[in-house]
Amino acid sequence: MFEDKRVAVVMPAYEAEKTLGMTYQEIPMDLVDDVILVDDASTDATSAMAKSLGITVYTHPTNQGYGANQKTCYRAALERDADVVVMLHPDYQYSPRLLPAMVAMVGSGHFDVVLGSRILGRGALEGGMPLYKYISNRFLTYFENLLVGVKLSEYHTGYRAFSREVLESLPLDENSDDFVFDNQMLVQAIGQGYSIGEISCPTLYFPEASSINFRRSCIYGFGVLWTAISYRLHQWGLLRSKLFGGKPT
Repeated sequence: MFEDKRVAVVMPAYEAEKTLGMTYQEIPMDLVDDVILVDDASTDATSAMAKSLGITVYTHPTNQGYGANQKTCYRAALERDADVVVMLHPDYQYSPRLLPAMVAMVGSGHFDVVLGSRILGRGALEGGMPLYKYISNRFLTYFENLLVGVKLSEYHTGYRAFSREVLESLPLDENSDDFVFDNQMLVQAIGQGYSIGEISCPTLYFPEASSINFRRSCIYGFGVLWTAISYRLHQWGLLRSKLFGGKPT
């Protein structure tokens, strides 16, 4: 609990057997009421390990994609009465020890969404982010800030905290089941006027940590560009997008 608010950590998982234990051990369970893992049809022992740790597990019978995994994560958290929901990847790229700060920023009411930024502070390159990913991150972030009209250090982190209100109000089922889901969700939150906070988060890249390949990164990049462009066209009244439904603000 945080100030009488129920806190849930959700983990979208695929082939996370080797890193799940390390991640779970650093979650501050004195703060977190519920840990939920959604296994997207892993072929390893991800689900068995999660159950042995006492984690609540949901399993997709077939692989549905990263975005579809998150949709199940958030539905499950809301069904289990979470007030603050933190998405934490079980691959140990992001530090679970930052959970108290992220929860406090949302639970206090100061922010509706909080991002663990790999760019602020020490920086992603020191943590092992490949140079091409760093360059594309900076380009895409600059482009999105320009079109979306806010100023964030990055849009592409997988470490995020949300208030219940945000998760209940965003049209998440309209979003992609693939990696661009993250970006669509964030732009939707901005479009609905929710406040976005950031915290510096060191990250680790190592062989066991999950990472999309160059081809998938390119697909993601084009999806990000189209998300920003379609948002701006929607705001100008030139395109009606179901992702940003309703009248432009």
